[in-house]
Amino acid sequence: MERNPEDSTGPVHVPFGHIVANEKWRGSQLAQGMQGKIKLVFEDGLAPVDFYLSIRSCILYIKEADLVAGNSYRKRLVRVRNSSHLQGIVIVEKTQMSEQYFPAIQKFTVLDLGMVLLPVANQMEGSCLIIQLVLEQTKEPSKNPFLRKKRALISEPSLLRTVQQIPGVGRVKASLLLQKFSSIQQLSNASIKELEQVVGQAVAQQIHAFFTQSR
Repeated sequence: MERNPEDSTGPVHVPFGHIVANEKWRGSQLAQGMQGKIKLVFEDGLAPVDFYLSIRSCILYIKEADLVAGNSYRKRLVRVRNSSHLQGIVIVEKTQMSEQYFPAIQKFTVLDLGMVLLPVANQMEGSCLIIQLVLEQTKEPSKNPFLRKKRALISEPSLLRTVQQIPGVGRVKASLLLQKFSSIQQLSNASIKELEQVVGQAVAQQIHAFFTQSR
């Protein structure tokens, strides 16, 4: 693989239809869930990245144990966010054990860094999401909801599912919100008054609290 030895954040050449995985994931449930569905290439020295989708986009996977252990994951996120080479997607295991720590990483990732955050229940669900992201990579950049900065199509299932993770927001309300706000970041920065116009006062307050509650 082609990589700049002075900067582990890029670039890495990713063959079409493949995903380049950090060697530490070999044999994991996450990797096993992808075997046979997409082609995995394992390689050492990819830190802080866990998976490369392309030469310019990558995945940082935060396990339940990473959240419970503290804030060490933040350094990895910041390194990728500050890289001129990469656009990072953050996948986080939101479980019963890690749920209390989720608001902190959500606020840090979405509000402070402006990165995409996608919660999953476990590594098997994570592998399904990564497979979907790889398939999205085969689309033109302008049609990829995770890489483009323009208005997102509400028909995109992963983006819709992400918004549905917010308390009080079902599929219908998620669709309405994505018609009004062009990205997760814009939604997280919306005022209660702006949200009320779309989903009403009660749900607007839930959404606002979800994004602004203290760490």
